[in-house]
Amino acid sequence: LSIFAGFILCMLFGGLGANWLRSSRSKMPWRPRGRYVASSRPNLSNILDPADQLRFVMAASFTPTKLLSKSEARVLYVAEAVIAEAGLKWRVMAQVNLGEILRCADQRAFAAINSKRVDLLIITSAGDPVAAIEYQGSGHFLSTAAARDAVKKEALRRAGIGYIEVTIEDTAKDVRGALTKLIEQSLLKAA
Repeated sequence: LSIFAGFILCMLFGGLGANWLRSSRSKMPWRPRGRYVASSRPNLSNILDPADQLRFVMAASFTPTKLLSKSEARVLYVAEAVIAEAGLKWRVMAQVNLGEILRCADQRAFAAINSKRVDLLIITSAGDPVAAIEYQGSGHFLSTAAARDAVKKEALRRAGIGYIEVTIEDTAKDVRGALTKLIEQSLLKAA
């Protein structure tokens, strides 16, 4: 009986010991085999399949969110008014992805700007980008926001697209002045 009990104890502790050894090698905490533990990261490997995408969307609930903050919306309305007063058939677009308006042969440079957005983009009646408007609110200097904006600004400059930075201190009159100057420069350049 003692040999049998020793064998059972060896198997029991040996199995746990083997699990512990395997888990310590992978730097993961030990978990009993066969037990499902929810990961904090979802498995997104199958998100590329449209059928899976539809299944995920149908199982989720969505809520609308604002496209622009109140301050960004005020800048949008000022820009639209200035363009209308100038008699131009230009448009102001909100939250435009830079990957949609800029092209670059350098894949690394394109990847650096592809997922970045500008708050507002002024386009001509032909759809050509004229200028980006970025509203720098109170959180602009937090984290890496200023560095991300520098990347956007440089890419737009290299593409010949104007850039207007509106700060929290700027008045509607300041925005009008910057836009009027930009319109004059753009019309001179086009002539």
